[in-house]
Amino acid sequence: VQLQASGGGLVQPGGSLKLSCAASGSIFSINTQGWYRQAPGKERELVATITNVGSYTYVVDSVKGRFAISRNSAKNTLYLGMNSLKPEDTAVYYCNAQTNDGQYWGQGTQVTVSS
Repeated sequence: VQLQASGGGLVQPGGSLKLSCAASGSIFSINTQGWYRQAPGKERELVATITNVGSYTYVVDSVKGRFAISRNSAKNTLYLGMNSLKPEDTAVYYCNAQTNDGQYWGQGTQVTVSS
């Protein structure tokens, strides 16, 4: 499974961004997809997940109500819509895919929230 993330950038506090993650390869083997982030000096943390069967979603409390995870199965693309962005949302965002054989990571896309 190969993952290609895009959509990061510089945005002012209160602004919005939408990240995308295109999957290719053995996509039929993916069970769950998700977004993680890693801020400078901090460990990588989970942001949101979505199951491939049923599209059940989970969003961590710190971004609940502001971020939404979704996917377009026809395009094999995962999304993370981010609204009301805060400076503490600044991080490198990584997409992730979990299969029965292991997990895969995209290359990361930088999101910077600053005035």
